Formats: sequence, C-alpha cells, structure tokens
Amino acid sequence: MLGLYLHIPFCASICGYCNFNRGLFDADLKSRYVSALEREILRAPSLDRPGPRAADTIFFGGGTPSLLEPADVARLIQACRVSYELTADAEVTLETNPETVTAGRLEQFRASGVNRISFGVQSFDDQELIRLDRAHSASRARDSIRAARLAGFTNLSFDLMLWLPGQTFASWLRTVDEAVALGPDHLSLYLLELYPNAPLKEAMARAPWLQAPDDEAADMYLAGLDRLDQAGFEQYEISNVARPGARSRHNIKYWQGGDWRGFGCGAHSTVGARRWHNIAGTTEYIGRILDDADVHAGMEERSSRARYEEALFTGLRLNDGVDGAEIEAKFGQDPWAEFGEAVAGYVEGDLAWRRGSRVGLTRRGMLVANEILATFV
Repeated sequence: MLGLYLHIPFCASICGYCNFNRGLFDADLKSRYVSALEREILRAPSLDRPGPRAADTIFFGGGTPSLLEPADVARLIQACRVSYELTADAEVTLETNPETVTAGRLEQFRASGVNRISFGVQSFDDQELIRLDRAHSASRARDSIRAARLAGFTNLSFDLMLWLPGQTFASWLRTVDEAVALGPDHLSLYLLELYPNAPLKEAMARAPWLQAPDDEAADMYLAGLDRLDQAGFEQYEISNVARPGARSRHNIKYWQGGDWRGFGCGAHSTVGARRWHNIAGTTEYIGRILDDADVHAGMEERSSRARYEEALFTGLRLNDGVDGAEIEAKFGQDPWAEFGEAVAGYVEGDLAWRRGSRVGLTRRGMLVANEILATFV
C-alpha cells in the first residue's frame, strides 16, 4: 500500500545543524500553505491516474509539523481520506517538537486523527540541547512525553542524536537511559552530520566544543544499542529500534522498496518505476498550486537495473537484510552471482552475515555501512 508524506516546512527557530527544507513560521503563510497542500492532495487522483489508491500510513514531516493547529491536521487527514482509500488502522505520524505542545494540544491532535507522535528530543542533556540551538529543555521534553501518554497516545517515538559537540560517552548513555525510563515504543538514533557552512560547524570552530574521535563515536553507538537490547527493544534498521510490533510502518516503505506519495514543497514521491519531487520554495509552491500549474521539479523513470541496485542498497540497512532469491525473482538478476565474492569478504571480516540466500550487515558492518553499500551501486 501507499505511504502518504506531507511536508510542513515551518519552524519556530532554526537549529544550527539542520539542512532540511524549512523556514521560519509565519501564521499567514502557514494558512495559505495548508490550503495549497490540501488542494494538491485533492487533485492527486486525477493527476496520478492510473495509480495505486490504497494507503495505510500518513506521515507529517518537516520542519515542525506540530506548529500546525489540530484543525489544520484534521483537514489534511480528511483530504487524504477523500483522495485515497485509507485503511481503518492507518498509522498517522506527527513529527513534534516538545516546546510546541501542551496537554490540551496533544489531546486535540489525537482527536484530529493522529495516532503516532515522533518527538524530536535529540538529548536529555541541557548543555547539549543549547549547543544544538534546540528550543526545549530536557525537563520540557520529559513533560511533553508524559503529556502525550496522558492524552492517550499508545505509539510514541523519540529521535536521539549522538556524536554531538561536547557529548561524552557517559552523557550519551545517560540520554539513552532517560529515554528508556520514559517508556517509548520506538527510538531513532542518528549520528550528527554537519553540512558545509552549517552555523553549528562555525560555532564549533570558535568554541571549545569537540566531537568525540571516530572510534569513540562507534563505541557510543554500539553501547547505546546494547542498553536498548537489554531494555527489550529490537533493532530493525541501522538507526532504528522498536518494541515488538512498533516498527515505523511508514519508514519501512522507504527501505523495502515500497511506494509513497509526497505532498508539499520539496516532497519526494516514488510509485513503481517513477520517481519525482516538488519544487522546494514555499511561496512558489503555493503560487503554482493556486494557478493549477505543475509543481514537479523533476521526474525520472527508473530502469530495472537502478531499482535492482536500490533494493540491495536500502534493504541492507534493515536487520533482516535482503533475500537474493526474492531480488532475482523480482528483477531477473542474481545478486550473489554478481556480488557474491564481495559479500563473502564482508562475511569473513564479520561485517556481514549470510544465511542461505539472505544476507545482512552485522553491527560492526553497520558502522561502515556507507562503504559496504557502495559495493552494490
């Protein structure tokens, strides 16, 4: 089934490390954007025909989607219901920053149709949050998470970041332990990546903040996952762990070669062999929607070879790995005939495992995943 992605490009403040498609919140611009986004969703069936209609996930990403009013969210979910055959048990995720919600707003978001909250916590260390330019404190994050439970949310996820400037092995494990104590259903663990000219990168050059050496960052990643193993979480992807039954149904589509339809400025879509994305500018996007003009910035028809390579590249991010027999049946190409020698070397080096026709990365292999995955493209 389709996954539906709705991009919300507004933030109350801009974090010094972020390179996503976002801008500062403006109430009037937000109102016009929601109307344009609704219109894009409602006109999709006529533009996409023929195309899949059944959908089982909606993901509000950003930016900071929790800056929307609950009524805005309800309106957009209803547009999705009109245009797509949304399943009764659809997973509806709202990315949320702790400082943007109260108990009342969380109750209203749940009433609007949201059933999964993904909190951008990043750290439970106040100094680390300040360095990241986050607008919330560790205390505010805890309060918001507890409020979400009281509001009736039974599916909560947190984002955590490691390899932060000034972060130590001990402070990272404290963050992991605090996260576990709050009882989430899902956690995402991301390594900080600094794009060129990032304000945080420039701040680090002026301040005595250092990132840990690469080897220590690797140890932090492994130790964090060990703690989460002990707490009953199951790692299912390089950066994601979940309680049994709580994996992100939407994000798994990206890694398993599923189809998704993206709406909003800069949103990407993949349906079958077709892949396209929208223009990135918010005001230009709104203008084109109002003029009933095309908002696509680029479209490609992927070859069978490209889809085959991508199935290997993305599938190997998952703990379950990929099944070579299934890949061959789908694309008519035997990956082990082509890459078997390389895979054998990774297995021998304890960077990968192979069981029959299925192969995956070990945790040691996940530490150098980019280098290994480059073998397959």
